[in-house]
Amino acid sequence: MVIGAGGQIGRPVVEALARDGWAVTAASRGGARDAAWDEGVRTVRLDRADDTGLAAVVGDGCDLLVDVVAYDAGHARQVTGLAGRIGSAVVISSVSVYEDGAGRGFDTMGEPDGFPDYPVPVPETQPTVAPGEATYSTRKAALERELLARGAGVPVTVLRAGAVHGPYSPLPRELYFVRRNLDGRRDRVLAYRGESRFHPASARNIAELVRLAAARPGSRVLNACDGQAPTVAGIGAAIDAVMGVETRTAHLDGPPAGSVGQTPWSVPRPVVCDMSAAERELGYRPVVSYAESLPETVEWLTRALHGRDWREAFPLLAQAYPDLFDYAAEDAWCTA
Repeated sequence: MVIGAGGQIGRPVVEALARDGWAVTAASRGGARDAAWDEGVRTVRLDRADDTGLAAVVGDGCDLLVDVVAYDAGHARQVTGLAGRIGSAVVISSVSVYEDGAGRGFDTMGEPDGFPDYPVPVPETQPTVAPGEATYSTRKAALERELLARGAGVPVTVLRAGAVHGPYSPLPRELYFVRRNLDGRRDRVLAYRGESRFHPASARNIAELVRLAAARPGSRVLNACDGQAPTVAGIGAAIDAVMGVETRTAHLDGPPAGSVGQTPWSVPRPVVCDMSAAERELGYRPVVSYAESLPETVEWLTRALHGRDWREAFPLLAQAYPDLFDYAAEDAWCTA
């Protein structure tokens, strides 16, 4: 059973497991009405917060439970509470749980000198933030701790995803370049010399990790990212190539000047994760590179923007980056 089957990660997870011969129950709030799966995939409606509904969908049991929307310790207890009725579980977490040696993490990024200084690459043994209920990162840490506690009774693979990308994303970072190209903007400005690296994670590569972990049940934590972590300048060039446009890029040596130079990948220090444990333990090899994944993403974004304001199409992205397309500020900076 896949919980959250209708979302960005859930869809390719269902596809990967079905191709691998699993009889899949795809559970989501909307019943994944628009998903084009084989007839062998059973779809059901499920509210993730409904304990009774979850237990009813699991029924007499299942060999594998995949939870792509688990968020906190309460969700972890829902999963472990099914011990004896599920064979194993794979649960999606986030690289945002990592903390550097100075107590900095994703929650301190907005503070002066608050951006974490992680090792490159970041191994799964890197310390994590204290579990709690205050933030996304602390809730994910609490989720992990509860899932992996002794006596949980269920073999659980926790996958720490990077910057997830692909169709059906509520926060599509690629929109930064795609919309500019669609608007005819051929000049752009990138902070930190365009060298920022924030490790991407294709939803299809995450699905491959789920597939591999399903065949090798165990209790473990693994990073879940693509094979490479391109720079933001490299990402822009790859999107340009897909869209068949040529652009010019100006660079800021340091941080963004207000909104100018800011992108969803613009970070002062690299966030690059070590994927060797997944390779060693599961035999993981990415099924798609970042560049190979882009045509599908660009096509989906182009359709999603057709006749719509980007804020309406992607409200979560607009909330996180309200000035992502401040063209007037860019023009003023370029002519100053």
